[in-house]
Amino acid sequence: MSDSSPQGVLVCDKPQGITSHGVVSRIRRWFGTRKVGHAGTLDPMATGVLVLGLGRGTKLLGYITGAPKTYLATIRLGSGTPTDDADSAPDVVADPVALAAVTREDIASGIASLTGVIEQVPSAVSAIKVDGVRSYARVRKGEAVELRAREVEVSRFDAHDVRVGDGFIDIDVEVDCSSGTYIRALARDLGARLGVHGHLTALRRTRVGAFGIDDAVVIPADLDVPVPRLITLAEAARSLFPSVDVDAGQAKALMQGRTVGVEAPAAGEFAVLSEGELISIAEARTGGIKSLTAFAPHLA
Repeated sequence: MSDSSPQGVLVCDKPQGITSHGVVSRIRRWFGTRKVGHAGTLDPMATGVLVLGLGRGTKLLGYITGAPKTYLATIRLGSGTPTDDADSAPDVVADPVALAAVTREDIASGIASLTGVIEQVPSAVSAIKVDGVRSYARVRKGEAVELRAREVEVSRFDAHDVRVGDGFIDIDVEVDCSSGTYIRALARDLGARLGVHGHLTALRRTRVGAFGIDDAVVIPADLDVPVPRLITLAEAARSLFPSVDVDAGQAKALMQGRTVGVEAPAAGEFAVLSEGELISIAEARTGGIKSLTAFAPHLA
């Protein structure tokens, strides 16, 4: 049985001023399908890589969400905002004398202290749930929200340019980090370490795992134009996992939930393909391999 609805992965270059859900809505209209999801929210002010799954591609999103990410950002020292970014107006301003005393060496030291495995308190205006309710929803209702610190990894935190202005210092940075790291919180915490407050004025995500900005499609204003080619399920899976090929009989057995006597290509999860089609994400078991997530329902 064939499925003519769109199946695969699409990398979008999210424009500024639209929510990630808004992007999903536009992709649904563009491709004429309801089954669309995304792998990791970008704030409305942010731009860049937003990975979407269509059809059975939505099953891959959980594996993509946890991938490391890369961002380009501008941190403004000298003021802080309730949202830790430019989506709200500054509510705290640094003492001019303290700001003038900040040196490039101080900035480098502050950045170094926020590099590596760190404990980070997420921004209160985030999608993290507190007693079942999104933190940002509680903040918008006027509630005070205190989120717990959690361990994240910032493997690279480079300052590319530092510009001193009237009452502010802007720093262009590039960050490689683990999933769950808030760049807004890095801006806030850098300002706190230097005693001058800080927030984010620009954010662009350039990579999510194997998917980079060069792979990204710009969503046209006119959705009547032809849709772009999707990254196939097999292509996406190969970029995420080691892979192994099986024959048609073994593929059918996997889809029926049986353990198949094939040597696993690696420890942990891996992709199983047959005749160029993604069959499943599987793992090693005693006596062979067994499917964890199925992608070829017509074989079951």
